[in-house]
Amino acid sequence: MQPEAYRKLLERLSEIADLHRTAALLLWDRLTCMPPGGAAARGEQLATVRRLAHSRLTSPEFGELLEALREYESSLPPDGDEASMVRVARRHHDKATRIPAELVAERARAAAAGHEAWLKAREANRFEVFRPALERTVRLSREIASALGYTLSPLDPLIDLAEPGVDTAFCRSLFDELRKALVPLARAIAAKSPGDEDAILRQPFDPDLQLAMGKEAVAAIGFDFQRRGRVDLSVHPFTTSFSPDDTRITTRIDPHDFTNCFYSLLHEAGHGLYEQGLPRQFDRTVLCASASAGVHESQSRLWENFVGRSLAFWRFFLPRAARYFPEQLGAWTPEDLYRAVNRVTPSFIRTEADEVTYNLHVMLRFDLEQEVLEDRLAVADLKEAWNHKMQEYLGVVPPDDLRGILQDIHWSGSFGGDFQGYTLGNVMAAQLYEAAGAECPDLGAAFTRGHFQDLGEWMRQRVHAQGARFEPLELIRRATGRPLDAAAYLRYLREKFGQLYGV
Repeated sequence: MQPEAYRKLLERLSEIADLHRTAALLLWDRLTCMPPGGAAARGEQLATVRRLAHSRLTSPEFGELLEALREYESSLPPDGDEASMVRVARRHHDKATRIPAELVAERARAAAAGHEAWLKAREANRFEVFRPALERTVRLSREIASALGYTLSPLDPLIDLAEPGVDTAFCRSLFDELRKALVPLARAIAAKSPGDEDAILRQPFDPDLQLAMGKEAVAAIGFDFQRRGRVDLSVHPFTTSFSPDDTRITTRIDPHDFTNCFYSLLHEAGHGLYEQGLPRQFDRTVLCASASAGVHESQSRLWENFVGRSLAFWRFFLPRAARYFPEQLGAWTPEDLYRAVNRVTPSFIRTEADEVTYNLHVMLRFDLEQEVLEDRLAVADLKEAWNHKMQEYLGVVPPDDLRGILQDIHWSGSFGGDFQGYTLGNVMAAQLYEAAGAECPDLGAAFTRGHFQDLGEWMRQRVHAQGARFEPLELIRRATGRPLDAAAYLRYLREKFGQLYGV
């Protein structure tokens, strides 16, 4: 029988979850339809809601409930629902109590102001317009890192917030292994590339038809936008969820290349499938969440790339795409589309990068965050350092700030601890996809028939249904039967692009 303290804990967790979801709704509104003039007031609203959530999580009463449940927790199977609930709630409480409530509120205000400064800087195409806001964000990130505590790098506690159990050294080791393999692979492909593999994509594509086609694709892979989801437009695509029954994704549209909208939708729908697949018995608790940002990213990259950029997918979807764009796509074969959407070439924009060079964009940002947070690089010199690393890693230099340092929304709200999740997600996706393929016969043949349910159900059982019960590295070990490493991901890239480019 559950003790009274456990029932009270669930009540407190439900209140905290409601507050976080209210903040998420305010943020979604700000990023999709709020007029620019509302930024200051929205910052105060978010600050109030987040301060309330923080105060409830850090209250003495909450701590007393956790303390009263220690004996009960130790009597339970450690991987069971109730023991996991107490364990994860204690982790959240312990971290939150180290961060002053006013620092949480100030960060919310800074994020609202930073977003508006970022939009103005993008409009002006000048990093200097954004720099004061970024300096404030960096200062707050340093203060949060100091409050949480660290031994080696201020980046460590920020990473741990997004990826429990992961630190800078783990990421650095993984990134070094990937860089050694990806740089020569990219160079070998460049030597074989004719340079016009994606010419088919450079045509006019009606924006409304792009959106309709993308919605058909995300519905095909299982995202429920009729009853439990919706699609909107934003400057930077994102996903947010207010419950497993209310998940919202966004995209952006390039009228001269349908893949920007299409793959943004598949990517965000992957996030959305995770949110819609979270177990309802955990709703309004700390377990109704992803294991980490990287695990969340594994789901988006899985559906965007491993499925959506496969030849099998285009054998299924090209006839449907051609109904929307008969003049542009009607004469092409699935093989033509497959090669076009998998062109490898150095590019300026991370979200539009190919699979081979994408992680180099992530590593660049990770390096810069570490240097800034460790006081080895000033924010004033960040643009120059960005351009230098673009040349070093990708062999290109952004022609302007819009295609360089101003392209990502992330630094408008926080600095440090986010970008590593994208590469971790790629590596996790490969390992999960390989494990799923070993249990689900011939996924490719199923995709050709438009049958994505086997892969979706495998992910729901092994990943989504676990919620936040396990830390990310433990979740991947349990789902795939082995620790996380880069082997499956490198096999995938070498096989796929080796065949495409003969390298």
